[in-house]
Formats: sequence, C-alpha cells, structure tokens
Amino acid sequence: MYILRSISTGRFYVGHMEYLPQRLQEHNNGRTPSTRGRHPWELYYAEEYPTRGEAARRERQIKGMKSRSQIEQLAGASRQGRESRSFNSTQAHQKPQTISL
Repeated sequence: MYILRSISTGRFYVGHMEYLPQRLQEHNNGRTPSTRGRHPWELYYAEEYPTRGEAARRERQIKGMKSRSQIEQLAGASRQGRESRSFNSTQAHQKPQTISL
C-alpha cells in the first residue's frame, strides 16, 4: 500500500501494488489516468503487507479517511516511530512494515 504526493499540486493518491518502483514510474510517465496531469509524483508513505488482499483493505481504510491532515498524521507518526524504536524481525510479522524509497 502506498501514498503518493503530487509535487506540482500537493494532492495525495492512495494505491497498492506489488512492485512499487515500477508503479511510481508509471504514475510519473502519465500511464495512470487517475494521476495524469498532476505529475511529478513522489512516494510519501508506504506499508508492506504479506498479501494483496490485506494491502487493498488498508488502501480502502486510508481512502475512507478523506482528510489530508489524517494522511499527514499517519505518515508523520510513522516517521517519528522509526526514529524512536529499532526494528526487529518479529515486529515485521505483527504490524505492517513502513518502507521508504
């Protein structure tokens, strides 16, 4: 599951995909109708899930927020959490892993 931010407009786009670097490139090349015309896009936030179904559920949950401030808080809390705790392998199986590219 990933959240992109348009550098040109500041808008967010929420989606899920197995291979994120390729998908980001597709967004930036105008190959995705829903994001065309608002590129360039940057990766703002991402969570990794073991199945596509779980990623899709999380995507729907975030899309249900419908609030820019809630999305910004989600990404901000994740960044603060990574700074204040160390990551270990058991956490990866208990909670989604936040990744940065």
